Amino acid sequence: MPFQPDTPDLPHDAPLREDVSRIGAMVGQMLAEQRGEAFFEKVEAVRTTAIRRRREDEPVALLDRALSGMQAEEAEALARAFATYFQAVNIAERVHRIRRRRDYQRSDSHPQPESLLDVLTRLKAQGVTAAELVDWLGRLHVEPVFTAHPTEAVRRSLLEKEQAIVRSLVDNFDPTRTPQERKEDDDRIFMALSSGWQTAEASPVQPTVQDEHHHVGFYLANPIYRIVPALYEQLADALQQVYGIAVPMPRLLSFATWVGGDMDGNPNVGADTIAASLASQRAHVIEHYEEDVAGLARLLSQTEGRVAVSPELLARLEDYRERFPEAAKKIRPRHADMPYRTLLTLIGARLEATHEDDHPEGYTSVDELAGDLELIAHSLIDHHGLHAGAYAVQRLVRRVRTFGLHLARLDVRQDSQVHDDALAALQGDADWGQRSPAERVEKLHPFASGEQALAPVEEENAQRMRSVFQALGTARRRYGAEAIGLYIISMARTAADVLAVLALARHGGLAVEGEPVPLDVAPLFETVDDLKNAPATLRALLADPVYRTHLASRGDRQWVMLGYSDSGKDGGTLASRWGLQRAQVELLDIAHEAGIQLAFFHGRGGSASRGGGRMTPALMSSPRGSVAGVLRVTEQGEVIHRKYGIRALALRNLEQTVGAVLRASLRPREVESREDIWRERMHVLSATSRKHYRAFVDREGFVEYFRAATPIDVIERMTLGSRPSRRRSMRGVQDLRAIPWVFSWTQCRSILTGWYGLGTALEHGAAEFGEAALVEMARDWSFFSNMLDDVEMVLAKCDLAIAEAFSTLAGELHAPFFALIREEFARTCHWVLRLKGSDELLQDSPRLAQSIRLRNPYVDPMSVLQIDLLRRWRASDRGDEALLRALVACVNGVSQGLQNTG
Repeated sequence: MPFQPDTPDLPHDAPLREDVSRIGAMVGQMLAEQRGEAFFEKVEAVRTTAIRRRREDEPVALLDRALSGMQAEEAEALARAFATYFQAVNIAERVHRIRRRRDYQRSDSHPQPESLLDVLTRLKAQGVTAAELVDWLGRLHVEPVFTAHPTEAVRRSLLEKEQAIVRSLVDNFDPTRTPQERKEDDDRIFMALSSGWQTAEASPVQPTVQDEHHHVGFYLANPIYRIVPALYEQLADALQQVYGIAVPMPRLLSFATWVGGDMDGNPNVGADTIAASLASQRAHVIEHYEEDVAGLARLLSQTEGRVAVSPELLARLEDYRERFPEAAKKIRPRHADMPYRTLLTLIGARLEATHEDDHPEGYTSVDELAGDLELIAHSLIDHHGLHAGAYAVQRLVRRVRTFGLHLARLDVRQDSQVHDDALAALQGDADWGQRSPAERVEKLHPFASGEQALAPVEEENAQRMRSVFQALGTARRRYGAEAIGLYIISMARTAADVLAVLALARHGGLAVEGEPVPLDVAPLFETVDDLKNAPATLRALLADPVYRTHLASRGDRQWVMLGYSDSGKDGGTLASRWGLQRAQVELLDIAHEAGIQLAFFHGRGGSASRGGGRMTPALMSSPRGSVAGVLRVTEQGEVIHRKYGIRALALRNLEQTVGAVLRASLRPREVESREDIWRERMHVLSATSRKHYRAFVDREGFVEYFRAATPIDVIERMTLGSRPSRRRSMRGVQDLRAIPWVFSWTQCRSILTGWYGLGTALEHGAAEFGEAALVEMARDWSFFSNMLDDVEMVLAKCDLAIAEAFSTLAGELHAPFFALIREEFARTCHWVLRLKGSDELLQDSPRLAQSIRLRNPYVDPMSVLQIDLLRRWRASDRGDEALLRALVACVNGVSQGLQNTG
């Protein structure tokens, strides 16, 4: 029988059921072919047992009896079988999103929710005029930032196989395809599944920074590069349909990356990786431009005898013939009367020269390349060529304006302590880090302003920091100012931490003598206490005359990065969310008083525990004025793949994001007179939640419990990224990075990082303020209701029975710790349901609820198998590599099933 579960029986889902049934049958066929009928029957037996356990509410022991003691190689294969199934279902669900999008586009009734057409229709109904909208478009800028710590390090070859399956499923949207064509589609899907089964999911070798760069580059230089023009076209179409206007479109979008620049806690990143990443990105984007220019040369075959061209184009053509004589000689004589083709061929020669650093004939700026292309587009339009190629040229102009000559801006990040260590060495002051912030500010002033210079020293860290800023200076001169993004300071707590960067930048030669430092410096506020103290830090920084001079040179716009991950790990989800909300309000007030612009960089992760979730509700519930046309947000791990792995979905994601920014900027939520009292209540709820959460993670024996009751030791051994999973020997939760922290609790199915402490806070709030007061907040305050929605989704994904089975691995620590988890889980579920007025979790989201219910029985076997394997692997003193491989397969499979890691 087919290897598949029942599929959601909801409106519009019949094609999804067909795709899942079709691919599920292929997975079963592939498993029987690759591993034999006996193995397939074993998988089926486990599958039916898991379903029976759920239907009849049997204990986890039922599955444990079917799975315990399995040979490591067979266990690995079993986990991979379920993971392969989930991979196929995930693909089918993504393809169904494409199908639903097309259904909306064919319908005349109403636009797809959160599409640009829908957003502009809403804004017009809210009184937004065409003039107001066009004014805001000039200020709007969205910049997704791809970070350097993936929780999904899938090989590029497997990503390409997935895209082959997607193409075959999308091809089948065409009802006119013949049976033979459909068979060919099935053959391609089966080949991708079979060859994928024979390929390891990830390399056994720890990824290098260059490997991470190639991984992120797959998305930037493929799906994203291709769909960018379509985003602008959809916005132009929506403007025409809703407002009846056609306006020149400003640049709305760019991309950035941390790969090669994120030095925080990663000794593998430094000056060399900064230079290598920027060089590689430049090569990639120029290669794409060369390919596109060559395609345009083939397309634009217009001849002088048939159509006129602009005099300016002919003059540019003559200039390029002189500048690129070798390329001009290679142009075929039969193409001599084709001015567009000839000029594009010579533009290709100039792009080729641009590969070579400092080539005198290479492009030195994006304006030069865009200018050449716009010259062609204008000539075409002026001579009846709007529909004879101008459209294709304009699409390339959009790409050039978006990706420049650098593909993506490179951010750099380092811990403030590393800066202090370097400055201590440079000044010969071993006590530098212990000096008061005021004393450090005073001593840094002459170095930050350029009045004095720090003398070079031989100390390793000081030399390393000097070389970083030298590399940034070289990159800025070579690739242009747009190639360098923000310089982010982790654990920034004082104005001295920001001035330290300016002093080190001058020491590294980033600034020309007498000129300001050409760098945007962004303090990163990560912990709950850092967020609480951030307003004081910003106020001190803006009161500093040296820094204000620097900020004026940067257009009086200050960037601040907000850390969702570490604040959640530090204080729990409620304290984190409220700390972030409150910090934004207070920071905006300070910026307004100082007469500067404040822009937020949101360090969100993939899971709700780390700030993940739907963009529109998140932005619409953010503080008024915090968006103001600008969104800069991190994208990482499996989120990159889910959002950008398929072109149509990448376009949909960017469309939703741009639409959300427009809505939050032009018509943010209305001023609410009750918000002052709501905020006072939130202070109490947040403090109560944090206290309860900290009591749990600070409890004696917690570190030992965490390391026994979760697969953190497996995750630490997985080859996920170049960055170490923890900062130092683990003494407490503060020493573990946020991603493996959330990843571990997700794997054991308690996902307590997304809810622990909330139930106690709500219970306390109901006792102090009255339940009706909390119900009012849940109903009328978008910040509070959005937080409850996200927590509800996390609670629905939990399985306390399996979490308890994991917890028993902790021996004597199990009983006291798991009793706290069980009590708080029940308390949180109780209060979330009461405040939402629901009888069961996800009552208002039936599609998501059914998807989780149907997935759980297929995730369960991998979780139960993981528990047995963990017990045996640890008994071998973690030396059995076969068991480790099986464990990694289980971790990957659970991640595929839950569609979430960290």
